[in-house]
Amino acid sequence: MQDLPTLITTAVEQLGFELVDLEISNRGKLLRVFIDKLNPVDIKDSVNIDDCSLVSNQLGNLLAVENDIDYDRLEVSSPGMDRVLKTEANFMRFVGERATVKLRVALTEVHVNAKDNKEETVSKKNFLGILRGVEAGQLLLECDGVMQKIAISNIDKSRLSPVF
Repeated sequence: MQDLPTLITTAVEQLGFELVDLEISNRGKLLRVFIDKLNPVDIKDSVNIDDCSLVSNQLGNLLAVENDIDYDRLEVSSPGMDRVLKTEANFMRFVGERATVKLRVALTEVHVNAKDNKEETVSKKNFLGILRGVEAGQLLLECDGVMQKIAISNIDKSRLSPVF
């Protein structure tokens, strides 16, 4: 038997969708599957209720056949406006959008204090900025006019942060 994430990813992709995130909670009894269109026409081309129903029915049938998977409830939904960003392709798709990024290991920078001209070391794990692209495994994130280069391998969590 394949592992659960691989099994779900394969099934979802065969239907023309991308597995954005998979949450397993309540001791494995609740499966939450977040999907998006695999090849969206544009940023506004999003998942609808019929898409979720199609994927839910397919996964329900698939998981019923896989006897080793014990769950009580399956939820399938769109990733929402504050969707999770995990891959280089995700970051590239949403260039120009605002996002929050939380790092595994803080970035350390040296700043010069304008008042007394002394150097200060600043460590930072959380960023809010505009996605500007990806270069050589580094996320380009513009924060308050300053371009940050963040190793994608150092990103713990990242989400879109829409402005209303």
